[in-house]
Amino acid sequence: MNDSVYVGNAGKDAALDRGWLLGHFKEVGDPRKSESVEIKWGVHPCADERSQWVKGEKRTALLVLISGRFRVELPGRSVLLQEQGDYVVWGHGVDHSWFAEEESVVLTVRWPSVPGYAATEKGQAQQT
Repeated sequence: MNDSVYVGNAGKDAALDRGWLLGHFKEVGDPRKSESVEIKWGVHPCADERSQWVKGEKRTALLVLISGRFRVELPGRSVLLQEQGDYVVWGHGVDHSWFAEEESVVLTVRWPSVPGYAATEKGQAQQT
């Protein structure tokens, strides 16, 4: 077996780490550990929403709709992703939040992979 190869299932693996498949937060030696990029397979029930806005973002992000209807909130702008393949990109320093208008699956890519803020269930920020 080659330790630099990992084969998995996005739906199953995502459930183990809040949706994140690849990034700085994976264990040393795991081929999914990366300081360059983070990838998330986000499965969101209808009416799921981020508990607080991300502020002071240090990464660039790409969010692609796989299925459903998903809204991304940006300062002064709301972007509705409603057709498979719709996507939005935002850069360093752009605050954001999101809301699932329907049960949705979204693929998120962020770069670089640096500790940022994850919303906890109580709305408190924690380092990720």
